[in-house]
Amino acid sequence: MSQIHSQIHSQANTSQTLATNLLILGSGPAGYTAAIYAARANLSPVLVTGLQPGGQLTITTEVENYPGFATAIQGPRLMEQMAQQAVHTGTRIEYDLITSVDFSHGSPFHLMGDSGTTYKARSVIIATGAQARWLGLPNEKRLQGAGVSACATCDGFFYRGKNVVVVGGGNTAVEEALYLTHHAAHVTVIHRRDKFRAEKVLQERLFNEKKISVLWNTIVEDILSAGTPPVVTGVVLRDIQNNRQYSLQTDGVFIAIGHTPTTSLFQGQLELDSEGYIVIPTPRSTQTSVPGIFAAGDVQDKIYRQAVTAAGTGCMAALDAERFLSGL
Repeated sequence: MSQIHSQIHSQANTSQTLATNLLILGSGPAGYTAAIYAARANLSPVLVTGLQPGGQLTITTEVENYPGFATAIQGPRLMEQMAQQAVHTGTRIEYDLITSVDFSHGSPFHLMGDSGTTYKARSVIIATGAQARWLGLPNEKRLQGAGVSACATCDGFFYRGKNVVVVGGGNTAVEEALYLTHHAAHVTVIHRRDKFRAEKVLQERLFNEKKISVLWNTIVEDILSAGTPPVVTGVVLRDIQNNRQYSLQTDGVFIAIGHTPTTSLFQGQLELDSEGYIVIPTPRSTQTSVPGIFAAGDVQDKIYRQAVTAAGTGCMAALDAERFLSGL
């Protein structure tokens, strides 16, 4: 990944203003797919990578559920191939970070990069993604991909016949726990309160599932590991009612306390919902509340959050942008 992005950075625009038909913000599956489709439509798109080139897949080890690969592909390798395809089809990639936007006057839109470059775009696709919320434990980051995950749909397959824990008490945690019963031998849900915040119908399904048990009024204080390279072997728990600390053996830890969409930049510029996700007013579209501004991937998707669905909405956004531009 570093090789292609150092090459891209060396090609970065040195002038103060860069004008384009289509500016794409974000370099995950949604952004790169949008770039590929837009370039093939001769829109000459410019893609700004953002702070984390390649998105969340760059911190994912093996990806087994992305179509087209007979065996697992490493997340960083998959994103490198997407970037190369985007460049090959005619996308200009800028290794920059957008720090401010002005969508108030309509097309063309003005955006400012951390590099000092002003971007002037007739249309914009926002694919800045969302970040999983983490507990902030000492070993949490170190063991990501080695037993710690924030996506059961992505990684549940690796825990067939094993014991796992899910941390959280909302819809995300209950849904993750229910999904994991298709693979794991047993799922323990750890929740810091004495009741769930999840929808009642989801709670009923969970309580009726024999493979799930719940530890109430309990928090995770650390994650244990062993081996070379290290893998998760257990968690250190504390009962907040009696302050008793103890350990629980487990093969996997799924953190399910929600996601935060990367949309703070667009507050006051676009319509956002109560959780900060970009609102798509019209079904089966990627058009935001501002004509000419489109959104794709996890930045507008709080349900599926998969690489393949992000790529699909990236395709949709490029086609929507093409139609918008042809109508100007």
